[in-house]
Amino acid sequence: MNDEVGAERPDGEVSAEPTTDYAWLTQESMLHEPVLIVMLTGWIDAAGAAADAASAVGDECGIVPLIRFDDDTFIDYRARRPTMELRDGVNSNLVWNHIELGAGRSPAGRDVLLLTGPEPDMRWRRFATCVGDLAVELGVTQMIGFGAYPFAAPHTREPRLSCSSPSTDVLGSVTFARSSVDVPAGMAAALEHTLHARKIPALGIWAQVPHYVSAMSYPASSVALLEGLEEATGIVVDGTDLRNEVEIQRERIDRMVADNTEHDAMIKQLEALHDAALEDDADAARAAAEMRLKSGDEIAEEIQEFLRDQD
Repeated sequence: MNDEVGAERPDGEVSAEPTTDYAWLTQESMLHEPVLIVMLTGWIDAAGAAADAASAVGDECGIVPLIRFDDDTFIDYRARRPTMELRDGVNSNLVWNHIELGAGRSPAGRDVLLLTGPEPDMRWRRFATCVGDLAVELGVTQMIGFGAYPFAAPHTREPRLSCSSPSTDVLGSVTFARSSVDVPAGMAAALEHTLHARKIPALGIWAQVPHYVSAMSYPASSVALLEGLEEATGIVVDGTDLRNEVEIQRERIDRMVADNTEHDAMIKQLEALHDAALEDDADAARAAAEMRLKSGDEIAEEIQEFLRDQD
């Protein structure tokens, strides 16, 4: 563990209190200019698209645990209670929530770090400082955060990506959409600023998920995030299983929508708004952002029931 006296506080002063914020799970590996990918659960991840994309990164890059952050420091157990495995009355095990930093290598040989687990429930500035210092120590050259949010978009179009970064230079290096909005922030947003302050380029990539399917798996948005990762970093993660599911799910939703004229009309309206927004029609983009169709919840419920029946 890192038993350091004199840890820096958010106000810039030095604390005499020793810290045990994390433990090495394996010997520090020799990493060469790794990219740090962040996907912490607890904030917006519509359809679990970001989690599925991060899982694909973990699988294809052979991510193995490198560091585990201290649960007692960052986790509120009343909010994230451990799971008790009870077998015939025997309390056989407790499964705890952990925040871990793993290391691996992309199929093309690029070193990758993957930060996963729940967002810290407390001490966000301390956690961000800790991750920032580790990023410098491990030679991180770039940070990418994954996220996904529900949007008035049709499933018949490729999911769009939007982005966030404290750096206009980083934003200018990608083709993703940019938004202007005041919203609650996740831990990844705090990490963007922390790494930016350490001269490490940081970018959040967000996938749009059709609002009427946001409560179910939506692999198309996960694939979009992987493609965004490639554009931003050059790292290729194929996500074969996700890609195989895209057309299967698209066809199943198409069949559901085709049986309801109201749903079909809603999809056509969403398509028109989506296509106009791609043409930089500001009014159409604003209309899509503000669109809250009453039928959205209805179609979501019917689609989920339809898919359960198919399964």
